[in-house]
Amino acid sequence: MNYFSLNNNAPIATFETAVRKGLAPDKGLYFPEHIEPLEASFLDSIENYSDAEIAFQSIKQFICPEIPEYDLKQIISETLSFDFPVVEIEEGISTLELFHGPTMAFKDVGARFMARCLGYFNKDNNEEVTVLVATSGDTGGAVASGFLGVKGVRVVILYPSGKVSHVQEKQLTTLGQNITALEVDGTFDDCQDIVKRAFLDDDLTEKMALTSANSINIARWMPQMFYFLFAYKQLKSKNKPIVFSVPSGNFGNICAGMLAQKLGFPFAHFIASNNANNVVERYFKTNTYSPLPSIQTISNAMDVGNPSNFVRIQKLHDNNFEALKNNLTAYSFSDEQTKEALSAIYKGSGYIADPHGAVGYLGCKSYREKNPAAQTIFLETAHPTKFLDVVEAVIPEKIALPPQIQAVIEKEKSAIYVEDYSQFKTFLLNF
Repeated sequence: MNYFSLNNNAPIATFETAVRKGLAPDKGLYFPEHIEPLEASFLDSIENYSDAEIAFQSIKQFICPEIPEYDLKQIISETLSFDFPVVEIEEGISTLELFHGPTMAFKDVGARFMARCLGYFNKDNNEEVTVLVATSGDTGGAVASGFLGVKGVRVVILYPSGKVSHVQEKQLTTLGQNITALEVDGTFDDCQDIVKRAFLDDDLTEKMALTSANSINIARWMPQMFYFLFAYKQLKSKNKPIVFSVPSGNFGNICAGMLAQKLGFPFAHFIASNNANNVVERYFKTNTYSPLPSIQTISNAMDVGNPSNFVRIQKLHDNNFEALKNNLTAYSFSDEQTKEALSAIYKGSGYIADPHGAVGYLGCKSYREKNPAAQTIFLETAHPTKFLDVVEAVIPEKIALPPQIQAVIEKEKSAIYVEDYSQFKTFLLNF
């Protein structure tokens, strides 16, 4: 499979090139040249396949034979070393738990998959690649864990000072080895802009090989479709239209679900559940895409004012506004509504959600007001202990720290403070 830039002004790339570069030379995101739907017989009998087999069948066309089938199966097996249960919350609303991995966030899947792909490409050479990643919360920890100790890879994580949770900061600043954290004076958008600018800086790219581990990278984005398929496998027997409500920030997650839909999975609809950062909701009202500076909220991983992956979502719908609007509904909710949802979920079912999952739940509730027959699933993207200050202020229950959190919470933070791109560039040139 080859990949092209969505800006349409860069050479066609192989999978390895797309992974190593992250962003095309013309600043565009890479996209597969074609998407071949899966056999109907596979979808009809999906309950007979293991999660690893489902993942392999869904992604092999995008990667093989650059990575041979045997090696790809091994990468998938190592990536999917934890469960993805669907839990019913109330009639017509379930949650897909994506926090059972090593950093307790959905991004463990993409980060582990990408790290192992790069590890495969580096196994027979001594080339070194520097991975740059901007994080609004969970990406940093997942990438740090996924890439820790990977041969030939140095990781630099940029995170906005004071705008990630205490647990999230510990997860991305305490591992050491080949992981370096930069605490940036600014927002997530500032961090993301620094990363994108670095890829276009000849002073840097002539000295080192740079790539990104954000969902702009093809190997981070595509495997996120796996757990949508696992949810379908668990809910197929209900014979109801399945609608996913996805807490959305950079829109890579929901975009991966739409990629699975292109493969033939019969998902009825998607809901982009946003906090105050609601660029897509405004887009549907005006047919004008107008990003704004990000706003800080209690669901910080979604604090993105200019979501990079939205251009891929448009491409998946042939850049047709009406087609996209028929497949995607966008809502936005305030911090106060999010807290109320946390309380309502707990009082109604005893389930403890995190702020991002609570936003997803609100999306389900809003959608079902006009579509009561829909089987809605909100993605619980992170464990609530990563947001204790928010959750325990609402839930009358002390939440025990899981082993994954206990392992880092007492470790000493190590981060380099960076005020602007100039300081970042100086650091990287001397890295």
